[in-house]
Amino acid sequence: MVSESRSVRIADRIKRDLTLLFLQEISDPRLAGVNITSVEVDREVSHADIYVSAMDGDERKSEIMAALKRAGGFIRSELAHSISHLRTFPIVRFHWDPIPERVDRIDQILAELDEEEGIINSDE
Repeated sequence: MVSESRSVRIADRIKRDLTLLFLQEISDPRLAGVNITSVEVDREVSHADIYVSAMDGDERKSEIMAALKRAGGFIRSELAHSISHLRTFPIVRFHWDPIPERVDRIDQILAELDEEEGIINSDE
């Protein structure tokens, strides 16, 4: 078992290296525009939960998750090579992160409210 700060450092390193891997090595067009929003590593360093999102959001969710599942072994192997100081590398699990889409929706609602308030104020 590692300390919480070490698991956070490992998660940060995985996020950084995975971002580079997406930019430089992975050529699957289904993974274009994918963002790694966060990575969480458990204290036993047996699992790395990787949260992803994309600009197109739910439209491509199933396509992106299928591509990540298919590339999971390759991704784990590449990450294990780049982060070689770990005795064993955690199993990677990908999860869809809906938060960016929710933020966009909230921004849209706030913009609509501002627009309505502008219309009401101009009528006075």
